[in-house]
Amino acid sequence: MHATAVAEVPTKIPVKTSIFDASNPGFRENFDEKPFEFNHCFTADHPLFQRERMRKIFDDPRLMHHAYYDHGAIPIDQRWEKLPERKLTSKEVFDRIEVASGWMMLRHLEKDPEYNELLEQCLDEVKRLTGREIDGDKKSQEAIIFFSSPNRNTAYHIDRECNFLMQVSGLKQMNVFDRNDRDVTPETELESFWSKDNNAGRYKPEFQDRAYVFEMRPGTGVHIPVNSPHWLRTYNEVSLSFSISYQYKDTRRKHVYQANYYLRKMGLNPTPPGKSMLLDNTKRAVVSAGFAGKNLLKKVKGK
Repeated sequence: MHATAVAEVPTKIPVKTSIFDASNPGFRENFDEKPFEFNHCFTADHPLFQRERMRKIFDDPRLMHHAYYDHGAIPIDQRWEKLPERKLTSKEVFDRIEVASGWMMLRHLEKDPEYNELLEQCLDEVKRLTGREIDGDKKSQEAIIFFSSPNRNTAYHIDRECNFLMQVSGLKQMNVFDRNDRDVTPETELESFWSKDNNAGRYKPEFQDRAYVFEMRPGTGVHIPVNSPHWLRTYNEVSLSFSISYQYKDTRRKHVYQANYYLRKMGLNPTPPGKSMLLDNTKRAVVSAGFAGKNLLKKVKGK
C-alpha cells in the first residue's frame, strides 16, 4: 500500500482594507526625511506572527540561512565585531526567547509568498499615502521579523533601507537621530558606512538628548529614514516587530558617498551630497563607470 501525500494547507491570511492610518500627515510630510510614529493593523493574533508559524522559517531552505541572531548582554555602543560568543543555536534562542537574552533578525521573508504578500500590501499603501514614485527609484525590498528577549538592547547602528518598523507584541523604546545632524553622524562615518564598514556609526552619549524617542506598543510603528542612526531597548516582556523596507538604487546615495570616501583618502575635503547637483552627478557617473569596468574585466578574465 502506498501512502498518500497530503499537501500542507496554506495559512489563511486575514484581509485588511487598510494597514496604516491614512489620516497620519507624517506619510506625506516626513517620509524619508524625519522619523514619525504611525498606527497599523497587525496584532499578535495574525497567523504569520504565531510562534509555531515563525519557527517554520528555520526549516525553510529559502529562509533558514537568513536568520541572524546573538545573545548576551549588549550595550548601546556594542561593536559588531566584538559581540559575545554564541553558545546557543538560532532555534535554541528562538525557543528560549523569554530567558535567552537574545535578539533575532529573520531576514528576507519576501522569499516566502505569504510574508511577501504582507510586504507588497504595505508598500502599496506607502506609495499611496506618501504620493512617491517608489518603484522607479527602488533597488530591492525586504520583510523582516525582529524577535527579542525582555530587557534587551539593540545596539546603535545605521541602515541602508527606508524602513517602517511595526510593533506586533510587547513594548519597545526606539531612539532615532536626525541623519542631517553632523555632530551625531559626521560625513566621514557615512562615507565609511557606504564604502566598507556596516558598523561605521559611533554612538555619542553626549548627544542622546537629540534623539526622537518613541515608546512602541502593539499597533504602533516608527518610520526610520535611510541613514538615520537608531538604537532600541525592550522592556519586561518578549518583543515582536515586523519591518518592511526597501533600498534605493546605488546612484541615489551610495556612489556619491563612495566617491567622497576615496577623495578624502587622497587628502581632499569633498563636498557633501546634496550641495551640488553637478558634483553629485559627476561622482555618480565616475563610480558607476568604475564598477562597470571592474565587472567587465572580471568577465574577460573569466573567459
